[in-house]
Amino acid sequence: MSQQAPDLLVSSNFIRAVRESGYLSISTALAELVDNSIQASATEVAISISRDSADALPEIVVEDDGEGMTKAGLELCLRFGGSSRFDARKSFGRFGMGLPAASLSQSRRVEVTAWRDGGYERTVALDVDAVVAGSTPTLIARRGERSSTPSGCRVRWMHCDRIEYRRLAWLERSLHRDLGRMYRRFLVSGLRMTINGTPVDAVDPTLLTTKVEGASARLAFDELRYELETACSGTAVVTVRFAMLPVQAWHHLDNVTKRRVGIVGGGGVSILRAGREIASGWYLMGGKRKENYDDWWRCEIEFDPRLDEHFGITINKQGIRPSAMLREAIEPELESIARMLNARVRQAFEDVKFQAAAEASCRIATAADPDLPVIPSPGRSGAIQYRLGSDALPMQAMFQSALSDRTLDLTMNADHPAFAALYQPLQAIEGEAAAELRTSLELFLLSFARSAVQLEQAGQPLDDLVHAWSSTYGRMLQKS
Repeated sequence: MSQQAPDLLVSSNFIRAVRESGYLSISTALAELVDNSIQASATEVAISISRDSADALPEIVVEDDGEGMTKAGLELCLRFGGSSRFDARKSFGRFGMGLPAASLSQSRRVEVTAWRDGGYERTVALDVDAVVAGSTPTLIARRGERSSTPSGCRVRWMHCDRIEYRRLAWLERSLHRDLGRMYRRFLVSGLRMTINGTPVDAVDPTLLTTKVEGASARLAFDELRYELETACSGTAVVTVRFAMLPVQAWHHLDNVTKRRVGIVGGGGVSILRAGREIASGWYLMGGKRKENYDDWWRCEIEFDPRLDEHFGITINKQGIRPSAMLREAIEPELESIARMLNARVRQAFEDVKFQAAAEASCRIATAADPDLPVIPSPGRSGAIQYRLGSDALPMQAMFQSALSDRTLDLTMNADHPAFAALYQPLQAIEGEAAAELRTSLELFLLSFARSAVQLEQAGQPLDDLVHAWSSTYGRMLQKS
């Protein structure tokens, strides 16, 4: 007599294990449903969150206007690994686990309803408590009412016992931020997503599309492209973009504004698969770790699903495990660029500090100007305004100056040895005495620039420069 083989799975234990499938948040779990909606060509995704009373467990419904499902497809959608798109490389889904695993990670009962061509709605359901109690789920679609829209799908999470938010308003706010970031590409391209009727706005961690006080981030340089071999023959491309935030325009913002905009807390690397963010952090940066200035640059890495093996995509699409080949191909260059951008940000803050301190010297020079010989110029008249800055100049001179529209610009050459030997040490010293000495040095330079322009326009010999310079410098010092 033949002996019946034991079942591969113990349903009651398996269903409880699935509930611990490792979704980091309700946002990442809901993303599985949104992925399915987009894959079904939906243009609208409506998420509703409610509870019957203050003590009741919440209920979440996700409804879209996509192409719906056939009866056969519906009866497969809650089977683990039963998706018709298993191992697909042209879409979000791959393992056929997302819908049931994500749903049960947050709720004790999930119902999926789908309809097509204005026909009848059909529903399948999976109940954790029933399976644990010993019932065998049939997953046979039952017919409901005739649909009021041509096609679509509705997923209902009931008895959501894993939601940690005590107030649904906090949950809504979190979902707006997370889903707006995950699906930013699709929201910009026309996808409409709402949460309890309120549209979800795209959230761009690179801040390339974010305007604050008239400024936004910019690409640090042209995007990088790396061509890698796929596991299924052929090649596919990894695209990398680096963005620099405008330190000059945003450094003065208060911490509340910086956090709201995403300057603080938004740094690092954003990983996009098929246009959807699946991970963020310090991926593919080698030995680099977060530093003080890293909030002011961003990295975005986008790859084709055909490169899943290289990125080590997890079942729940919320993390990556880069292969040795991928790390070898792109990690050294990305780490080097990250360190370069960090140094660039550091220099930008030094420039801001330079300009803030130089403003005092420029005000003094402007106040002294009415007491100095007039430098004629066409158009405007009156006292000369002064601007003092620093930059790496392609020249051997210590500085360059130019008078235009009654404004004298003096730029110190940051690459000249004098800048490092004389100016930078003063800039680094704190205290009133250092500030006064620095102001004296800046007036020394501004007075020279003015005297040179004055004598040049008057056609006087260079021998007169020392006298004019001395007189101008003395007058400026009297105003300090």
